[in-house]
Amino acid sequence: MNHNPLSNPASTTLGSPAPQVRALHAPRLVCSVLAAAALVAGLSACAPLIIGGAVVGGVMAVDRRTTGTQVEDEGIELRAGNRIREALGDRVHVNVTSYNRQVLLTGEAGNAQDRQTVEQIVGSVENVRSVVNDLAIMPNTSLSQRSNDTFITGKVRASLVDAKDISATAFKVVTERNIVYLMGRVSQREANRATDIARGVSGVSKVVRVFEIVSEEELRRIAPQPAPVTTDAKPAGG
Repeated sequence: MNHNPLSNPASTTLGSPAPQVRALHAPRLVCSVLAAAALVAGLSACAPLIIGGAVVGGVMAVDRRTTGTQVEDEGIELRAGNRIREALGDRVHVNVTSYNRQVLLTGEAGNAQDRQTVEQIVGSVENVRSVVNDLAIMPNTSLSQRSNDTFITGKVRASLVDAKDISATAFKVVTERNIVYLMGRVSQREANRATDIARGVSGVSKVVRVFEIVSEEELRRIAPQPAPVTTDAKPAGG
């Protein structure tokens, strides 16, 4: 696990700053955003108490978590969201994102007591392994800010999809107040590459990494293998 939010804008949480990735041309970016829209719906949490992973389908088949863990993560998000609403109502704006039973809390709480209450509620939910509480103590953000966060998430996911050297489905992307959070079970190489990509997206003020770092050897064991390609081609003249 690796969580260490930075104070410097557009910087990573590990190692020295990596070089900026090239900017995508506008037409290409728009197409990529549209192509990634389905992934955004299922793999990010950008509105209050969004339940991540609601759109699974083919995504579940290539996830690095077991199917049982994916179901547990969805249950954690659902139960935690319901309990927060029951206890605090509209006093807080909280995004609950669970990956491999590690829960990331982003959003806003009006005071330190409410922030702590949210963490305690989530920590008591069944199957939760750990909680990363990054709630800011401040008034709830506006709908326009949340819409902008959603758009940034879409751009980041589109950029991950556009990259050919990493698997976009290995990452969960959450954006809050222009801060991008990245989650997933990834190698150090993948973590660095995804961070560089997110840093290169316009509108991103900071990247926070909440990764579980695995070795390349372990990655080969847990990463789903593509299905073999078969063809029905016949010999010429057949």
